[in-house]
Amino acid sequence: MKQMLLKILENFKNKNILVIGDIMLDKYIWGDVSRISPEAPVQVVNVIRETYEAGGAANVANNISALSGRAVMVGIAGNDSAKAILLKELKKKGITTDGIVTDSDKPTTQKIRVIGRSQQLLRVDYENKEHVHKKVETLIIKFLERSVKDMDVVVISDYAKGVITREIGSKAIELCNKLNKPIIVDPKPKHRDFYSNVTLITPNNAEASEMAGIEDGSDEAVIEIGNRLLKQLNTSVLVTRGEKGMSLFEPGGSITHIPTKAREVYSLIGAGDTVVAAIALAMASGASLKDAAVIANIAAGIKVGKIGTATVSIDEIKKEIKDL
Repeated sequence: MKQMLLKILENFKNKNILVIGDIMLDKYIWGDVSRISPEAPVQVVNVIRETYEAGGAANVANNISALSGRAVMVGIAGNDSAKAILLKELKKKGITTDGIVTDSDKPTTQKIRVIGRSQQLLRVDYENKEHVHKKVETLIIKFLERSVKDMDVVVISDYAKGVITREIGSKAIELCNKLNKPIIVDPKPKHRDFYSNVTLITPNNAEASEMAGIEDGSDEAVIEIGNRLLKQLNTSVLVTRGEKGMSLFEPGGSITHIPTKAREVYSLIGAGDTVVAAIALAMASGASLKDAAVIANIAAGIKVGKIGTATVSIDEIKKEIKDL
């Protein structure tokens, strides 16, 4: 099995993955905290530096690029300075940005985190969660119609910030099914009904519970949750379960539980993005869903041992596989 997984990893290079979703700019303000403001009982942060990262669906593209794939990003940005910074960050990683449409009525979704002495003190969000205008929706759909045929896999990364409408979701699914392209969805429960007839959905345990309408979080309940979603949405289901690993549900009743390796967890931020990126590249490289899930589980385990939205490399995954 090790040799087969290593061979799949070798095939990641230059696979074409199209990512549709809610792109964000993550801004970090790093500073020193040594006094309380005389104006109010709040800490004063003396800013030392500012850094930027591509977040949200753009972090899926970032992970694909880090794993030597070719990512094409489809989404929206506002007509503002945050858009210019975000596009610059994406292009630095070699991510194609031709599918990013400007919507002047929305700001570029931005998360600003203020960090003092390695502690997050505050987060400021710029966003408008209303669904995109019909004009913008049409531009995105036309881009999909031109591009999906040249892709190996399509990913919908839904953060429920307005990009994934019923029309965009259904067109992406229709094109993929017509052209026999795998389509993977990292879902949001509120858009559950948008995702019927995709190849795979990858909800975490809480999202899967909400989507299935089952609140019980026990190990036994995950069986019912996965089977219910599989039947209702006509799709394979990979439930990511944190320290309990993953549970894969496939048509025909096949259920595979994939345990995770015990390790210190530094950050869960972006772990879902790492999972989707690894699965997409593995499937593009000819892996079965089971093998793709095993590789994604290893990648997620490496990711949570890193701070922030850090990416994972192929060499890191190879090392873990060899140690299995």
